Amino acid sequence: MSKVKYYYDSETLSYRKIQPKRGRKIGLFFLTLVGVVLSGFLLLLAYINIPNIQTPKERELRREFAQMELQYDLLDKKMDQAEQVLEELAERDNNLYRVYFESNPIPEEQRKAGFGGVNRYKDLEGFDNSQLLINTSKRLDILTKQIVVQSRSLDEIAAMATEKQKLLEAIPAIQPVNNENLTRMASGYGYRRDPFTKARKFHYGMDFTAPRGTPVYASGDGIVKRVDNRSSGYGKHIRIDHGFGYVSLYAHLYKYNVRRGQRIKRGDLIGFVGSTGRSEAPHLHYEIFKDGRRINPINFYYGNLTPEEYAKILALSQQENQSLD
Repeated sequence: MSKVKYYYDSETLSYRKIQPKRGRKIGLFFLTLVGVVLSGFLLLLAYINIPNIQTPKERELRREFAQMELQYDLLDKKMDQAEQVLEELAERDNNLYRVYFESNPIPEEQRKAGFGGVNRYKDLEGFDNSQLLINTSKRLDILTKQIVVQSRSLDEIAAMATEKQKLLEAIPAIQPVNNENLTRMASGYGYRRDPFTKARKFHYGMDFTAPRGTPVYASGDGIVKRVDNRSSGYGKHIRIDHGFGYVSLYAHLYKYNVRRGQRIKRGDLIGFVGSTGRSEAPHLHYEIFKDGRRINPINFYYGNLTPEEYAKILALSQQENQSLD
């Protein structure tokens, strides 16, 4: 029941009932309605913007997330650079280093192979940025594997380089008698007339005529395997094992300057020219063996002859004349 309100009338000296005006009631109704609508609108705005209203903890987490995204972007760029460097290194590895050392290139599928089998990234699933995390982890794993493959390849190349250096040092690569000490290159590798029987027979070495006592030098690094005169026809001779299947022989010596088992270097003085054994005159008979088979020594003088000197000795070695042993 609404309250009845009165006012005091001074003219009649009595209380009179206040009669509410109809327009006032309508105004109050509309004012109330506007207030309700405005309040609802404000509540709606507040509801819509609740996600944008952040607590201090949420703001801190968002900053950390933004920092993490930045770090991932930087990591992604660094991985791009690393992949480019590895690609260039792999290109040089396959097309330069391995070609030089006559080794097979590493297949591309081996360098860039992924990881099959079980799901290695299951723990990274179910997050807002799972795909970013999984892709980055995959790239890192593949990059790590490529680095391991390339590292092993470089170790292999380093070993091949060491072996190549040993091979280059071991191969008989110089003339065993200096040019200034030579009287002439008497006979080469091939069919020659025997000085004693005059029959045509195969001569397995090269004969260098020089005065008795002329120094004889080792043509490559190696170990002296024989220093004796117990091989038929060679007289006093030396055999050097160079490794890699190479052996050089120096025959008809006057005397030795090395002992059996001695390790020597290319260019070391090992003996002196003589005419011992089956020999017609003072000279050095020089042979090279590869895997137990005699080969032509003319192909192994690149270490101390000029192109002109090599061409001259090549022409002389091809003349079919009489050998000295």
